[in-house]
Amino acid sequence: MRIHLDHVVKTFETFRAVRDVSLDIESGELVALLGPSGSGKTTILRMVAGLEYADDGHIFFGDQDATDIPVRDRGVGFVFQHYALFPHMTVAENIAFGMKVSRVKRDKAAIDARVEELLRLVRLEGLGQRFPAQISGGQRQRVALARALAVDPKVLLLDEPFGALDANVRRELRRWLREIHSELGITTLFVTHDQEEALDLADRVVILKDGQIVQQGTPEDVCRNPKSAFVMKFLGDTNVLSATVVNGEAHTGGATIAAPGLADGKAEIHARPGDLDWSASGPGIAATVSRVLDRPGGRRLMATAQTGEALELDVEPEREARAGDSGYVTVRRAKVFLS
Repeated sequence: MRIHLDHVVKTFETFRAVRDVSLDIESGELVALLGPSGSGKTTILRMVAGLEYADDGHIFFGDQDATDIPVRDRGVGFVFQHYALFPHMTVAENIAFGMKVSRVKRDKAAIDARVEELLRLVRLEGLGQRFPAQISGGQRQRVALARALAVDPKVLLLDEPFGALDANVRRELRRWLREIHSELGITTLFVTHDQEEALDLADRVVILKDGQIVQQGTPEDVCRNPKSAFVMKFLGDTNVLSATVVNGEAHTGGATIAAPGLADGKAEIHARPGDLDWSASGPGIAATVSRVLDRPGGRRLMATAQTGEALELDVEPEREARAGDSGYVTVRRAKVFLS
């Protein structure tokens, strides 16, 4: 099912949560809405679900204008962050609930068969008679997904689905959800503020700020070609160095970075910790190591440039460095944005 948002606007009292958003989600695509708190991502999801109505614009499911269709008639499956399971019902009863109250009537045998099918799909065979309090958080989220899938939705919507789980369980469930999506091919829209989650899971990432889309593209597109300083900073740790652009080059103390197409003037050089390197001798940006953080896969050097700017660099674990060492930072890759 293809989804199209056409210049959608949503205002709460005096606060405009969504500002003229247009977005196409192709049939079978898995799209992440990514952004900080208050960026409008959950409001967009709720409007697609029919839990909120747009003040302006239209939402299409395929060729059908679904803008004013009630949530019950939209054919969406919704998975919430906090499971929203019925505690007094067993796992099987929770999964079956939507089918029992649906306008599409099924007999008990068909419902039971579908529940068993879904329990196998979400890898919870044999747990149908347990209650939500008797299973883990990760298992409850699998039940919530099975319940959403039970009504054969045209569109699957997930609102911070792994936000209540610890990091290891979230990583496991991300891999599992991607496998489920590849198997079922349901058009899926999910909301997250976790950059890693969005980049791991999505076919396409839509980045929002202040109710507007600021960039969208494949995970590779948004990681390798951020269009603004906001996107660069939001997607991960970023070093920022003040610079001056002259004739298509950005200059900062000891470093020159290509800046084609940028007008002359003040600018900022943005570089990931892995895009910087450290050496005892120049050339480069003169700096002093203030702290060394050892990690399983490498070392992070905390340094202060001669200009006073704080820098973080990721180097291999064998690299010799101690607090107090003086040396030079070289820039291997960077993005330049006008100040």
